[in-house]
Amino acid sequence: MTAPRMIRGLLSFGSMTMVSRVFGLVRDMVINAVFGANAMTDAFWVAFRIPNFMRRLFAEGSFSTAFVPVFTEIKEKRTHAELKELVSRTAGTLGGVLTIIVALGVIFAPQVTLLFSPGASDEPQKFALTVDLLRLTFPFLLFVSLTALAAGALNSFHRFGMPALTPVILNICMIAGAVWLSPMLDVPILALGWAILAAGVLQLLFQVPQLAKLDLLAMPKWGAKHPDVRKVMKLMVPTLFGSSVAQINLLLDTVIASLLIAGSQTWLSQADRFLELPLGVFGVALGTVILPALARHHVNTDRAGFSSALDWGLRTTLIIAVPAMLGLMLLCVPLVSTLFQHGAFTAFDTKMAALSVFGLAFGLPAFALVKVVLPAFYARQDTKTPVRAGVASLVANMVFNGLFLAVLYVLWVKPELKQGPVLHALAHTPGLHFALGLASAAASYLNLLLLWRWLRQAGVYERKPGWGKFLLRLGVACAAMTAALLLGLHVAPDFTQVAVATRIVWLAGLVGGGVAVYGIAMVAMGFRAADLREH
Repeated sequence: MTAPRMIRGLLSFGSMTMVSRVFGLVRDMVINAVFGANAMTDAFWVAFRIPNFMRRLFAEGSFSTAFVPVFTEIKEKRTHAELKELVSRTAGTLGGVLTIIVALGVIFAPQVTLLFSPGASDEPQKFALTVDLLRLTFPFLLFVSLTALAAGALNSFHRFGMPALTPVILNICMIAGAVWLSPMLDVPILALGWAILAAGVLQLLFQVPQLAKLDLLAMPKWGAKHPDVRKVMKLMVPTLFGSSVAQINLLLDTVIASLLIAGSQTWLSQADRFLELPLGVFGVALGTVILPALARHHVNTDRAGFSSALDWGLRTTLIIAVPAMLGLMLLCVPLVSTLFQHGAFTAFDTKMAALSVFGLAFGLPAFALVKVVLPAFYARQDTKTPVRAGVASLVANMVFNGLFLAVLYVLWVKPELKQGPVLHALAHTPGLHFALGLASAAASYLNLLLLWRWLRQAGVYERKPGWGKFLLRLGVACAAMTAALLLGLHVAPDFTQVAVATRIVWLAGLVGGGVAVYGIAMVAMGFRAADLREH
């Protein structure tokens, strides 16, 4: 796949993902306005985060990265009948395994809740609500993983738009649940659980016509002994861990956040939403588009093409991720207050959620680059090396969590609270969730550094000329954008205190001004769009 073709794929996937992320922001705005940030919404976010974590593990993570290289190899070298058989056998096997996992998750929902939200056990009503919600949301895993299979097949045929648009269905269902269904229920928050269950079914049905057009639609069959399915499973087992370290770290954060002050789960979830916009539109999009290209170059033993495609992905990622990191860190309060400070979501909630955004945004370049570097391993069907980096990153995240939490405990916990039990102090001191975002960011950088080191040792990537000039342009442009944003924030009003219309005007001015300064500075330094097409 040439650079222009990858750019078209990126624009197709990215634009549809942008639509999905915008709907996701609207979804969270509606949820915050209707339910606020409290124990009830904390229960929902825990119940949603567990199957959502497994979705990213199976769907966006391990399954796609294992399935696409095998699918591409058959597509390039064998018959269409064999390709269709792979889809049928993989769907049957994946569906069968996940049906058992979902059944166990529903049956043992209280134990799963206790495992991932131990702090809820002290509040019987919150615990029972989390269990009820988890039983509604867990089946989502089955349907969305089968949707990912369809998306992987479509992506391998360079059909990126429709799979990227599919998550809009989830957001529309959740908005409808919050606005329309919740007033009809005795426990309003359960409407979001029913919405997620319905969305899982609808997302899968949405992909069926697209598979039919490619003549890939077939009745699922059990295929655990099928050689190609076994190859996918063999690749998938290590990637279950290696490709989803960031998500495992977030899930560990969920466990710790359950011990912190009420609202911490919601504030962390809002930060994740802000990162998903640049990360989903560009990071995940680049990883999705570049994987089939790298797999094809590897199958055809085109080392130069493999290296060139990866070089293009790295530069494209940095052009977006670095200014996005700076923008999110500097504008965290204006962004959160403008989008979420309505109804039951207060100015205090804005300041707390902004802390999460600031901490996690620091790791945005690492999160995004990992999405591009990992396919370089998976395209070569090397799924073991990323696990080594993942283990180190996971251990580091736990260490960083404890270290940063200890530092904030010393700095922020009131002296009278320090006299009592530690858990009591943690549960009554706002802002300690900031440590969790910083720890995830730091661990992601370690993950990236290890992956990069082992990629260079493998000798499959040769840096193309012009990196020094590229980094100089990027550094100067980001410095100019940062100066412009700091100046704008100096004269801007307190976003948590002014009217919504005033927030919107000022935020539009700050974002638009920052983007304009960054773009003008890049062009002034000699950057042209053709520079990326050449790679």
